[in-house]
Amino acid sequence: MIGTFFRHGATAALALFAAALIAALAFGFSAFRPLDIGLGALLFYASEYLMHRFAFHAKPSRFAFARRLQHRLHYDHHLEPARLDLLFLPLWFLVPNLAFTALLVDLALGPDAVVSTMLGVTAAILHYEWTHYVAHTTLRPLTPLGRWIKQYHLRHHFTSEKMWFGVSNPSLDLMFGTFQSPDRVERSPTVRKLNP
Repeated sequence: MIGTFFRHGATAALALFAAALIAALAFGFSAFRPLDIGLGALLFYASEYLMHRFAFHAKPSRFAFARRLQHRLHYDHHLEPARLDLLFLPLWFLVPNLAFTALLVDLALGPDAVVSTMLGVTAAILHYEWTHYVAHTTLRPLTPLGRWIKQYHLRHHFTSEKMWFGVSNPSLDLMFGTFQSPDRVERSPTVRKLNP
């Protein structure tokens, strides 16, 4: 199953990028800044929720090209949640977003913060991708927390697309009111076909 994880989407490229960032830190090409690693992870986890809720679930664009992107990035994943080729972030989406994030970090925190911050971002993306992969495959998480996270994400796909936007953690769902007990949420008729 781990081999399958690295054959889809950008996961292998992300792992190589993380290894390159670790090497840059290990060989002294950049300063090791643990707080920046944590900041990078927090940046990704915030964007995971915000992108999922407000961009990936946005109303269909009036432009055909943009609608095709919306379908590939998320609409089709809801329609066919078990299809692995629709599960992972594609490289053509990920690379420009990583470059833009690195540029923002450079502008906001300076060049010394870029490598450590991007390592945090990359590690968090890999965690997100793994959690998402486990949720949509037959893998059974080893821990009770892992099993709970899997069920938490699957509610978004099979109960209501209007709730549970976090994939790897529920913190922002709790903060923004999009976390509910499943017995208090009615099954949505559009949970599989977004924005019909």
